[in-house]
Amino acid sequence: MRLKSCLLIALITALLTGCQTVPVETGNTPESEALIGLPGEGQLYHGVYPGGITGEEDDLTLQDLRSYEEAVGKPAVWVFFSHNWYHGREFPTATAEWIRTAGSIPYVRLMMRSDASLDHGEPVFTLERIINGDFDADLRNWADAARDFGTPIIAEFGTEMNGEWFSWNGVWNGGGDLTGYGDPNEPDGPERFRDAYRHIIDISREQGAINILWVFHVNGSDWPEDDWNRLENYYPGDAWVDWIGVSVYGAQTPLDEEWPDLRSQMDAVYPRLTALAPDKPIILIEFGVTAYNSLGDQAEWAEDALSDLTEQRWPRVISFSWWNETWQNDDNPAHDTNMRVQDNPQLTSVFQQLVAENTAVLGEAILPVENGE
Repeated sequence: MRLKSCLLIALITALLTGCQTVPVETGNTPESEALIGLPGEGQLYHGVYPGGITGEEDDLTLQDLRSYEEAVGKPAVWVFFSHNWYHGREFPTATAEWIRTAGSIPYVRLMMRSDASLDHGEPVFTLERIINGDFDADLRNWADAARDFGTPIIAEFGTEMNGEWFSWNGVWNGGGDLTGYGDPNEPDGPERFRDAYRHIIDISREQGAINILWVFHVNGSDWPEDDWNRLENYYPGDAWVDWIGVSVYGAQTPLDEEWPDLRSQMDAVYPRLTALAPDKPIILIEFGVTAYNSLGDQAEWAEDALSDLTEQRWPRVISFSWWNETWQNDDNPAHDTNMRVQDNPQLTSVFQQLVAENTAVLGEAILPVENGE
């Protein structure tokens, strides 16, 4: 493994010998914050979602990862994937194990949903039922398996919660109503999300899964663009969050009629994130743009984006993860989305120059050093 072996062994030993139930008091600094050291000044971690076949983000393979890494010319510190509960509620140990064996940290999207379709309410794994404890046994088993995995895991619940395409968005959970749940001064949809998020993290910590670093992952823009749906309203609080993540994309299909760049979108959301959680690192956990859109060039988009990132335009950002996927949009192959670096020689060249040859972009995690060693 590329993780520094002596520190990794020490971390595993500490985690396994302390894996009994460990209650965490509300308001304390999360123990998981110390799992992965932060990059030094001017440095960035390099992560990836390396793509799969079905578009459900849970069928990625070692071949997918190696194909991306070979094209880019640098290893991925972590590998991003989904754990869809419609395929099973048990912790995805097999996927996490091959990612660890490959030398990367597993980054798990905890997707408590009944199907892969978007833009509808959740019939089973509702925020209300999560809050009420209906899935506590499943969540405790999930946390136990994550704890017993032993080495660092990055995880998130409620991906892009300020976007209405996912069922945990407020649109499907009370929206801006003030009278259906909790505090009459708070919009019900975001308030339910906050309580569900806190509940999941509390259970994880009660089970001693202190090897999980939890991310609060927002979309770069609020949709719908209503005041009650602002990303800030969903934030569960510093005590439940380790890092802040954000998704920012360019055109996602060849048919998109706009060509948004990374800079303008990040310039808009970055001040909000830094104000929301002044002490939390920020990760650009999803970014990418498709090829074949007539409005712009994929390689030029990526060059501008990576230049801004590596030149520290947003100094609190400590990592980036390219969304390296291709998918079908309709029956015309010319309309397929393709963000895969390895499929565009010009895009490959950009990554080789700004990622592979850039010593400030790290392909190996920094583990914390204890006892002054």
